[in-house]
This record gives sequence, structure tokens and C-alpha cells, in this order.
Amino acid sequence: MRWSFTSAPAWTLRELTASDTADCARWHAQTFARPWTDGEFQDLLANPGVSGFMARPAQTTRNGETQPGGFVLTRAVLDEAEILTVAVSPSAQGAGLGAALMEAALRALHTAGVASVFLEVDVHNTPALRLYARLGFHRVSMRPDYYAHDNGARSDAALMRLDLRQPPGAAARG
Repeated sequence: MRWSFTSAPAWTLRELTASDTADCARWHAQTFARPWTDGEFQDLLANPGVSGFMARPAQTTRNGETQPGGFVLTRAVLDEAEILTVAVSPSAQGAGLGAALMEAALRALHTAGVASVFLEVDVHNTPALRLYARLGFHRVSMRPDYYAHDNGARSDAALMRLDLRQPPGAAARG
């Protein structure tokens, strides 16, 4: 598979299950102004075509501390998919975990026969925009005032698309 520029040896990635939704809700609340609840994650995972990956540290702590981690949640219908959400706990951000999660999701979607993947991202989320560009996503549209922030401000969402049938950068090479 062509999405192999990342590695996360300090992390164990596995398929997301219903027993993971409390952690997903906690990490989502640490990352988003309007977080999804445990129940919302439970409802999503019960739908056909919805799946994802969970990441936890490869080594566990002995004192029972809440461990950092992250997850990605996708929804596939026929040959199209959407990245519903990605969240990495603040203490794990910047370590390549988001890239590893996205790579795992893209591999699974490609294996399932998905041709196009879409996602929305806040135009002010520079690290995510850089990651998605490295993965081969291209901006196709904008959604004005899509995200609401804690301070009452709103920001636009960039709608991005990845064609899984061609290697990243192929469109740019012409």
C-alpha cells in the first residue's frame, strides 16, 4: 500500500469496538468544542459501513493513569467513504499518531474497494491540513461557518477528497 510514510512503534492500533466509545468520547471532548458523546459513538458504530481504528500506547502504565491515545472513525457506502472524525489526546499530539490512524483507515477502505474518501477540516487546523495534504487529499469545496468554537466564533470547513485509485501526488504530476 502506498500510505507508508509513518510509523508509530510506541502505539498499538486495532479495530475500534463498541467497548472503546467512552475513550473516544473523552478524547473527542479534549479535541473538539462540540464533542460527541459515548452514546453518539455507540449509535454510529451500530450503523452498517461505520468502522474505525483505536490507538493506545504499546506499553501500559502500572498506576492506572488515563492513557493517551486516539481514534479514527469512517463511514463507507458503496465506493465512497467519509472520515467522520479523528481525535488524538492532547498529550499524544505531534507524535505521528494521527498519521498512523489515518493510514490504517485508508488501507482498510482501499481493501474494501473504496475509490474516494472525503473529509471536512477546520481551515485553521494547520497540522491536520498538512497531514491530509501529505496523504494526498485535495480541497474540493468550502463550508462557510461550519464549526462553532467555545468563544462563539465560527470558522469555515474545507471539504477534501482523496482518490484511492491513484498514488498521492499523481494528480499534481498530471
